[in-house]
Amino acid sequence: MKPLLLIGVLFGMLACASAADPAASPSVAKDSRCFELRTYYAAPGKLEELHARFRDHTNKLFVKHGMELIGYWVPADKEQGDKLIYVLAHKSRAAAKQSWQEFQNDPDWKKAREASEANGKLVDKVESVYMMATDYSPMK
Repeated sequence: MKPLLLIGVLFGMLACASAADPAASPSVAKDSRCFELRTYYAAPGKLEELHARFRDHTNKLFVKHGMELIGYWVPADKEQGDKLIYVLAHKSRAAAKQSWQEFQNDPDWKKAREASEANGKLVDKVESVYMMATDYSPMK
C-alpha cells in the first residue's frame, strides 16, 4: 500500500488520534468514540470540595456541552494522594475540543468555579489523555 493511501485509511479509522500519531494502530476500533482520561490532583485539603463541585455543577455542565460521563474514581490507597480520576466520551477529538471551549466559556461554569475557589484553588494539576478503543474492547 502506498504511504499516502495508508495514511488516508488510518485517518479515516481514527476520529480521536492523528494519522501521523506514532501510536496509531490498525487495532483501533473503527467505530470508537474518543475517550478522555483526566486526573485532577486536589490541592491540600480540597478533595471533598472538588467532589462537591463535580457533584453539584460540573457534571451537569459537561452533559450540557455534549460530553458523556463514563465514570469517576479515587485511588483505593491513600498514599497515592488526593486525586479525582474520571473518563469522558466524545464523538470525536474535534467534538471534544469544541465541548471544552464551550464549557470553559459557559457563564454558569465561571460562576461555579469562582464560588468554589473563594477560599483557594481546588486543583493543583490536571492530566488529560485522549484514547481510542481497540477493536477487541467491549466499550467503544
